[in-house]
Amino acid sequence: MQSKALKPEEYFIEDEPFYQPVGDEIKIFEAAYRQSLPVLLKGPTGCGKTRFMEHMAWRLKRPLITVSCHDDLTASDLVGRFLISGGETVWVDGPLARSVRNGAICYLDEIVEARKDTTVVIHPLADDRRVLPMEKVGEIIEATPEFCLAISYNPGYQSVMKDLKQSTRQRFVALEFDYPDAALEAEIIIRETGIEAATANLLVKFAHMTRDLKGSGLDEGASTRLLVHAAKLIHEGIAPVTACRTAISQALTDDADMMVAMHELSSSLF
Repeated sequence: MQSKALKPEEYFIEDEPFYQPVGDEIKIFEAAYRQSLPVLLKGPTGCGKTRFMEHMAWRLKRPLITVSCHDDLTASDLVGRFLISGGETVWVDGPLARSVRNGAICYLDEIVEARKDTTVVIHPLADDRRVLPMEKVGEIIEATPEFCLAISYNPGYQSVMKDLKQSTRQRFVALEFDYPDAALEAEIIIRETGIEAATANLLVKFAHMTRDLKGSGLDEGASTRLLVHAAKLIHEGIAPVTACRTAISQALTDDADMMVAMHELSSSLF
């Protein structure tokens, strides 16, 4: 049996990702990292959680291994499995095991989407033990001091079936994220896309209109990410109303009446 793993240097972020802090989240994350504490990021979709993790990985000079969680994610997907390669059995580490071995930051995005029996595998890593049991190979990996575990979820999508168990969440230092204020959000859009300030401000105003519709036809309002998408289309010469429809409205809903309502909102601005 041989063990096979990807090179950790493939996961280093060379160029600084733009991230504009809104509070002391960078300071808190760095303190948690120095104390080997796992971190939980919670906030709405597209508010900057993933960008924050990319920025922190760059800032701490550690590789970042991201896992997008889903219903079919198994413990083997995280830890590893045996595969047949060239006529021999090869053990291939999963992303979590690679992170633990190589002192990387492992970021489990939207953790509540994973099955509950899968999330339990992170418990020994998220307390004082900081170990990963590898039952299939009879090994226990001790995390290096550089290893960091971070998870995220959107509280707005919580339900009885998809919620973060107390036995999981009470192991983490929690950072709460939300959409930035209007001025900062416009600044982010300008920095990311290069569009004019006046257009960025109108996009932010449109976003706030859609966010006011949350629970009244929309599950979520326009995220900062969607505003950046619309701004990039505008930068390429797409009319603002069209950009809002394709990058924002159609991404938020399939309901014809809501589409008409949001089209009227964007048309009133542009």
